[in-house]
Amino acid sequence: MPGKYHIETKEVPPRFNAVGRFGIIDLYETCARGCRNCVKKKCIYDIHKKEFDFAHSLDRPTEFMNECMNCLMCVQNCTRGALTRTQNPEYTWLGNEYWKPAIIAGIWKMAATAKLPVSGAGYGGPFSGPGFDSMWTDMSEIVRPTRDGIHGREYISTSVDIGGLPSNLEFSPGGELLGEESPVIELPVPFILEVPPLGQISKNVLEAMARAARGMDTLFALDAEDAEEFAAEFAGWLAPRVKNSAIENHAALIKSVRMVCLEDSPDALDAVACVKAINPGAVVRIRLALGDGVEARVVELVEAGAEAIQLSADINGDIAYSDGRVEFIKDAFRRIHSLLVDKCVRDRATLIADGGIAMAEHLAKIIICGADCASLGIPFLVAMECRMCGACSRGVECPVNMSEVPPEDGAWRVMNLAAAWRNQLLEVLGAMGIREARRLRGEFGRAMFCEDLERDTFQKIFAGA
Repeated sequence: MPGKYHIETKEVPPRFNAVGRFGIIDLYETCARGCRNCVKKKCIYDIHKKEFDFAHSLDRPTEFMNECMNCLMCVQNCTRGALTRTQNPEYTWLGNEYWKPAIIAGIWKMAATAKLPVSGAGYGGPFSGPGFDSMWTDMSEIVRPTRDGIHGREYISTSVDIGGLPSNLEFSPGGELLGEESPVIELPVPFILEVPPLGQISKNVLEAMARAARGMDTLFALDAEDAEEFAAEFAGWLAPRVKNSAIENHAALIKSVRMVCLEDSPDALDAVACVKAINPGAVVRIRLALGDGVEARVVELVEAGAEAIQLSADINGDIAYSDGRVEFIKDAFRRIHSLLVDKCVRDRATLIADGGIAMAEHLAKIIICGADCASLGIPFLVAMECRMCGACSRGVECPVNMSEVPPEDGAWRVMNLAAAWRNQLLEVLGAMGIREARRLRGEFGRAMFCEDLERDTFQKIFAGA
């Protein structure tokens, strides 16, 4: 029996102080000095001590600490009223309207410790929202003692297969299988690493992600020119992105890898045939940008024998159409998955989701919506302390010097985040009573969608409005 899959982790402290949400303003002129009951000394998190040591260290960076845990004990108990909590303005500058500061801060914590970001304050947000927030997963099996996620006695598999299955099998009179077997790659986690479309991507960042891919036994998709540099050490875990016109130029690289990534084009199937002529055992992934006419193109590619198709939205998971509509990636995947099921060709190809996956719960939800796995880039870049501040896109110096990320530490932080996300996925699968991630694909009935509930509940009342 194969051993239980496990992602190795190691606590890696950040190179820079994380941007915290809250800080404490100390009004020294109001402080009584030497107060025997000084609330600063009673801080259970030692925040005041840390700030004092930080402010009085000669080699301190030119920044402030904002690690207040927001318990407000010092503010409430100070007899002189010398302490005031304030929100750090730099915190609000992180990310964008989708990649919210709380998401980025949570990724930093998981990347440093590999621990799940548990909060005792409870959820105080809205009941529903845009994107993945309008979808809830079914936790009806959470009381079963053998299905309790990472602590369960039963093994829950997060493995997925990348590649296509034939529509039928043909055998000779002697019982031998006729035709060529389609290559299939089994990954122990339902995601592959990918170079993100933003950020300061240096050689150190690429090496860190390649090391992490090897440590987790998954794949890392990057440009073929960059992959050439790492092929000698990481070929088994690289998925080079090759231009259709440069396939012959990278023939040696293509022979050494398990997956090759191509962009969709009118001659995409011819490019796939060229790759197969060089390496018949490689799975070829074709990337399509979600938008107008993509459903028909996906069906065409699947029926023509495409093995893996990556469907990409923007970094926020949004899809823009020519008529002005904006759709979220989960809705597009539900529609495309259902279309392939109706045409009885769903199992012929793997669908890979790209865009808008910012939290572990998003990974589970996009699989429910019909994806086999996901391509992740930005979360792992944030794990290496990227602040998504946009400084690099404006030509401003990166505040965390992403080009100088130590590859080994960067790899550990990526693996820490992946381990924390996988543990959360195990909790979701265990609470659903599902023992493998493959079974989660397209299980619409194991989730509730706000828009569907509202339509079914209120459509008759409001006459379809």
